[in-house]
Formats: sequence, structure tokens, C-alpha cells
Amino acid sequence: MAEIRLPKNSVIDKKAGKVFKSRAKNKKMFEIYRYDPEDAQKTNPYIDKFEIDLDECGPMVLDALIKIKSDHDSSLTFRRSCREGICGSCAMNIDGTNTLACTKSISDCKGSVKIYPLPHMPVVKDLVPDLSVFYAQHKSIKPWIQSSEPENPNQERLQSPKQREKLDGLYECILCACCSTSCPSYWWNGDKYLGPAVLLQAYRWIADSRDEATAQRLDDLEDPFKLYRCHTIMNCTSACPKGLNPAKAIGNIKQAIAARKA
Repeated sequence: MAEIRLPKNSVIDKKAGKVFKSRAKNKKMFEIYRYDPEDAQKTNPYIDKFEIDLDECGPMVLDALIKIKSDHDSSLTFRRSCREGICGSCAMNIDGTNTLACTKSISDCKGSVKIYPLPHMPVVKDLVPDLSVFYAQHKSIKPWIQSSEPENPNQERLQSPKQREKLDGLYECILCACCSTSCPSYWWNGDKYLGPAVLLQAYRWIADSRDEATAQRLDDLEDPFKLYRCHTIMNCTSACPKGLNPAKAIGNIKQAIAARKA
């Protein structure tokens, strides 16, 4: 049996957290992961608990986080931007599921709301993961149209409705990393395996009729780790807050590689 040992400074210190109580009648407890690498007094992460008056808070988990930062602890750190489920900035693990805080309703959470950063990623501070490797992997697939024809500012690159339809379920990806950080294969091989989000993005360009680099793209992906670490666990599809199917896109890439060898 495999034995997995976490670094000592990654274990949560159960004695270090604070509790902020509320006298409100309609209240809810939020248990939030805290970690500050510059805090010499608290070298390990810990959990702070905040009771929030729901009558004075918006309906989404992100609303609660903003209220906590504004009213209780200004040092709480998290990413957010659009508040509409478009930018992907506020991706985090809420009640054990990777999702967007701006689209996760507080009413959907039973009992205390447990909030952690995206799993198996280095933590910059509190709920902010380090996505440097994730973005570098996305850049590696060359996510832009490659064509022998130079760009003409006076002429569009046209597609038929059927050609455009092939991009549905692909272009909507917001690169929130919810799917990749829910994938065990990405947890163990995140430095080599591109992961569900990046592979879905890769197939988005392979499927684009305007792109002329399909052969080169498939050559670059045909690798024991980049592509074939996927074991069809399907966590990625379950976790996607946009309802996309990264596993299907990965399967399509594998089929495209197999078809050209037939």
C-alpha cells in the first residue's frame, strides 16, 4: 500500500484558528483555510471561523467572503473579478467541491461552509493558489490560430455553421482550473501531464477549421505524460462549473492520433 506523507508545514494547525461570533438570528458559519508564508508565528495553515448574518449578506459564497474581508478580517486573501462566472478568478474548493464562489449559492451549503483553495496546488496566501505552471502549460499548446496565410485586417477567416458548431463545448472554458485540480492524474503528475483544462483548450484549436497546424499540434501532444496520463476518472467533467466535458475532448484527441495511424 502506498504511503503518502505531506510536508510538515502543510498540516493544518487545529489550535491556531480564531472564531468570530455573531448575535444575528439568521446566521451561518464559514470555516476558511488561512495560510500566510510571511507570518512567522503561524508556520502551518489554520482554519478561521466566521459567523455571518445572512440578512446582511448577498446570496453567494463570494458575497460572504467579501463581507468577511470588509467587516471582520481585512487580511483575508482571495481572487475575484467579474462576479458573473465568466472570469474564473474565484475558483476554490467549497464544501469539498471545486467551483466558483460567485456562482455557488450559500443556500446550497448544508451546515458550516468549508472553504479551501484549489487542491494540490502551491498556496500563495489563504485562498490564492499558485497557477504559474497551469498558465505555462496553457501557453505551451499555442492557443491561437496558426495559418500559412498572413492576417488580413480587411478579411475575416470564415467558417460554415457546421464548422463553427464543432467549437461548442470548448470555447466556453474560462481556465478556472477547477477540472485540472480535481484530477488525481494531475495531482501526481502536474509537472508533466497537461491536465483536463489545457487539453480541452488544445482540442479547441485542433477542432477549429481555420487552424492549419493540426498535425503539429497532435505531434506535440503524443506523449506518455502530456496526454496519456488521463485515465478517464471523470472528476474533471463533474467539477466543471460551466458544464463542459474535458474528458470527451481528451478522448477526441486520442481518437485523432489513432485515426492518422490507421
